[in-house]
Amino acid sequence: MNDDFKVKEDNYALSIIENMDIENVENSMQKIYRFQQVIQKTLVEGHDYGKTFYGSSKPSLLKPGAEKILMLLGISSEYEIIDKVQNYEEGFFAFSVKSILKKNEKIVTEGLGHSNSRERKYLGGRQDVYMLGNTCLKMAKKRALVDATLTVASLSDIFTQDMEDITQFEEEERVETMTLSDAQNIKVTFGKYNGNTLGEIYNKDKGYIRWLAEKSRDDGISRACKLILSPDFDTEEVQQKGNKLPPE
Repeated sequence: MNDDFKVKEDNYALSIIENMDIENVENSMQKIYRFQQVIQKTLVEGHDYGKTFYGSSKPSLLKPGAEKILMLLGISSEYEIIDKVQNYEEGFFAFSVKSILKKNEKIVTEGLGHSNSRERKYLGGRQDVYMLGNTCLKMAKKRALVDATLTVASLSDIFTQDMEDITQFEEEERVETMTLSDAQNIKVTFGKYNGNTLGEIYNKDKGYIRWLAEKSRDDGISRACKLILSPDFDTEEVQQKGNKLPPE
């Protein structure tokens, strides 16, 4: 029964392709490519999109960038709260929001976003409990908007979801599990060794690696350099542990 269903499914997919106007498909793909180029030239790093972090091949699209893209496309956005928790006594708030994109009053696509007050960025903070709920709501709306924008503008191969709010957590996770090989393969995107990996720089200029270990404002770069410089990683015991940098 399952095999019959799979055959029917494959045949249906093939029939869709066979009925396509390939020339129109090619024209559409070319337009998408040109639009992506315009977006890359127009958006401003640090304002419209964030930097590319260790472990990610794409920068994150930020709210101002998403709004610019929708303006270029003539698309408006609406929001709908699909789930929420507001517990003022315990100080817990959670919102799931849908972003609805419309053009000429017709729905084009939708995006989803969620935020809650137990995310790492809110823990231990001194934010007023009455403001925390509003902050979580805004964050959920922003995530939903970016999610929808990436879809409607076919930009998922250029940008990733807006991660500025949870990047610190993910960065810490990646740093804690970093191996010597990971550290050596991190590519530097600044200074006189722009484009070189830390491993390549170490072979050319150990002093520069020492300087980065102490002075870099990027925690991932700093700890990677310390990992490369650490003599402990020559020992069999540490090699068996995966060459992970001990917590500071």
